[in-house]
Amino acid sequence: MDYVTVGKLLQRFFEEKNIEYAVIGGFGLLAHGIERATFDLDFVTVQSCQDELIGELERRGYETLHRAEGYSNHLHSDADLGRVDFVYVNRSTAEQLFASTTKVEILPGFEVQVPKPEHLAAMKIRALKNDPRRQRQDLADISQLMTLTNADSGEIEGYFEALGIGHLFTEIAKRDD
Repeated sequence: MDYVTVGKLLQRFFEEKNIEYAVIGGFGLLAHGIERATFDLDFVTVQSCQDELIGELERRGYETLHRAEGYSNHLHSDADLGRVDFVYVNRSTAEQLFASTTKVEILPGFEVQVPKPEHLAAMKIRALKNDPRRQRQDLADISQLMTLTNADSGEIEGYFEALGIGHLFTEIAKRDD
């Protein structure tokens, strides 16, 4: 997959439409110095743009693999355009999330907004709550995010607690001691 080409294509769409967005997933982690193999490009954006964004992707030849209120997955038959995934957040979450993003060059020639470590962790916590099969990888990623000097582990713990899975925070906190 040509991550820079796909990233810039989506970046142009978001910026032309004045839609807030940030890179998450493996490249969001990379922006914070955490390396993990990834085979797609993941974005977070506002829920209100979902129809328009999916329409644009389908016009560009992407097949929508799955669509729900909070996320969608898309695959192009051209391997260079690969797979892109989106998380959609409501307005109040967007205000908090996008107020604290930072611009980072995640790949040469591709500079993009990235959420702070706590918000990346929050999205992973919600994902693993919704799909326990993700637990192993997501807990490993969250554990690495918690080791960053600028990460607030208390805030991350609060996200676990809010979803009723505080025991998982305790599990990774013990591992990290």
